[in-house]
Amino acid sequence: MPIKIGLIGKTNTGKTTFFNAATLAGGEISSYPFTTKKPQRATGNAITPCVHTELNVKDDPKNSKCVDGWRLIPVELIDLPGLIKDAWAGKGLGNQFLSIATQSDALLHVVDVSASVDAAGRITDVGKGDPIADVSDIEEELIMWYLKLLEGNRDKISKLVHAETEQLIAITDVFRGIGVKESHVKEALKVTGLENKHFDNFDMHDSKKFAVYLRRISKPTLIVANKIDLPGADKNFDRLREKYVDTIIVPASADSELSLRRAEQKGLIKYVPGSEQFEILQKDKLNKKQLEALDFITKGILGEYMRTGVQFAINVTVFKLLKMNSIYPVANPEKLSDRKGRVLPDLILMKDGSTVEDLAKEIHSDLTKGLLYAKDVRYGVRLPVNYQLRDRDIVSLVSAKTKKS
Repeated sequence: MPIKIGLIGKTNTGKTTFFNAATLAGGEISSYPFTTKKPQRATGNAITPCVHTELNVKDDPKNSKCVDGWRLIPVELIDLPGLIKDAWAGKGLGNQFLSIATQSDALLHVVDVSASVDAAGRITDVGKGDPIADVSDIEEELIMWYLKLLEGNRDKISKLVHAETEQLIAITDVFRGIGVKESHVKEALKVTGLENKHFDNFDMHDSKKFAVYLRRISKPTLIVANKIDLPGADKNFDRLREKYVDTIIVPASADSELSLRRAEQKGLIKYVPGSEQFEILQKDKLNKKQLEALDFITKGILGEYMRTGVQFAINVTVFKLLKMNSIYPVANPEKLSDRKGRVLPDLILMKDGSTVEDLAKEIHSDLTKGLLYAKDVRYGVRLPVNYQLRDRDIVSLVSAKTKKS
């Protein structure tokens, strides 16, 4: 199952441009509100340096791609309809938006940092909007959705608790459908000081406090400060960072990334998403306007911020927010290959703290039967089944069955 990343935000912030730039999908881009009326799904990639370069071998990827030494790992991006105030109560496309948003593993909150979108999501003059308020508005909608799930199921939770179901499990059952785990609920109850308070005695303040924390830890969120290339955006970017000190904020120009991806797709330039530079391959096929646009991207975006921010935001979400490690399992440790001879065929993303046994389960449930240990291919040492895997580990699983054969 690929990682799911939901794109959230108000209308006209550039969510669909970001989505198209990351996936080369064809979502409609327009300036009128609610262009995206239903969720659009497409495949993007998380990108990390491939281990084949340090091992001096030629790889043959199967579940991912390798481009110029970079491993591209598929992730699912979901472009969600823009939110409006009181979406949690069903206004606009609220219920549809929130139910899918909360099923994502992580969220990218795309904000128009140029402040050219008003409170209702309509295009306005640059500087007339307020990206700080936009972030706050969307966050409140998500929190209210969590609160609605909790309070809307108060009778159900109470009955389960009175029937001697553990309170932790009873509350988790309500949120399980949106990917909330028992560990999330346990942490939220502890941090908010509610772990020893009976649910029947939760007042609205308790419930709201719980919803705020549960939303934060169960759906890690990164803010994409989009349209950073427009006048005044840099000042709003600084304001965002001052206000949301506990949140990772990435400056971005989704429009620039989309231009580079489309030019690369047509063979006009050489560009790997997320790179700090590109190379023009067919200058004679570019008109004056296109050359000027590429020159602006070179100086105004890559020169100022090193990157467009689109791919960087995805990478940070996968490897920092979700704390995933890149693991390379191989069947033949000598040849670094699978049983068909493919060299470094797979890259599997595993949550930080995952063990050798977790990797075996991820590959195939039957692999855990008779699992003895794993071999660290780099160092030639045995790793016990409870060894916690590290980023860029190359391992070969050894079971009683494989050892016998």
